[in-house]
Amino acid sequence: MSFEDSFAGQLYRAGQERSEKIEFLNAGVASYSPSIYYKKIKYLLESGMQFDEVVLFSDTSDVTDEATSYFCIDDDPKYRAHCTSAEGAAQPAETTPKKGDFFVDRFVVTNRVRIYIKRSIQSFLGNRRRSINTDHARIGWTIPGLDVGSSYQPLGVEGGIARSLQNMKALADLLSARNIPLTIVVYPWAQQLAQGDRDSRQVSLWREFCQGRCKAFINLFPVFFAATEADKDWYEHFFILGDDHFSAEGNRFVFREMARHLL
Repeated sequence: MSFEDSFAGQLYRAGQERSEKIEFLNAGVASYSPSIYYKKIKYLLESGMQFDEVVLFSDTSDVTDEATSYFCIDDDPKYRAHCTSAEGAAQPAETTPKKGDFFVDRFVVTNRVRIYIKRSIQSFLGNRRRSINTDHARIGWTIPGLDVGSSYQPLGVEGGIARSLQNMKALADLLSARNIPLTIVVYPWAQQLAQGDRDSRQVSLWREFCQGRCKAFINLFPVFFAATEADKDWYEHFFILGDDHFSAEGNRFVFREMARHLL
């Protein structure tokens, strides 16, 4: 979707329409984790960028990523020891496009039609709706007693949590030293909504972390659960069919909730 339809784009527009303008800068890209939050914001600050506050949306997959990935950029030697050439940060720049990207890059319209057909079939068969009740791969750490197998190697669930906390603390300390307040926001994935994970470990982890460190802790789980109770087709409305990311309607919902806190 377009930036204008994302909740970040809607916040930017609303901030610019105020008599006392607020400029929202979107630092989000594909894939993130606490180690990248810290490294990217540190880089921006050292590059001279000035901002008054950081609002960080912590994703459920953050702990998964900290347990399995991004070791090459970590400041801590014990984590950097897990760095392998398989990680993007350690790979040499590619000089030729991957075969799998050839049609995506050169036949944009055809690819969009392919995706539309795929998602339409998934919607018709109800495959995606069924999978959100059984897909535990990246949210397994939030489910007590779940056997996650090797999904969280090499650090494991508890190791991923420990590394997440360590890098988020580094970020909080970095911002505190510059008197920049930090707000952490948590939001549910479709799988968590489908499984009724209201009192999620994700929520308690960052709520406790924020005590004494954050300007605010914003929990979007309750408003999303209230919305699912009022709309039996909540997945089809709030999420992109065949995907875990918010649809345009889902982004508008997040924007309305965040506007109450930030505007």
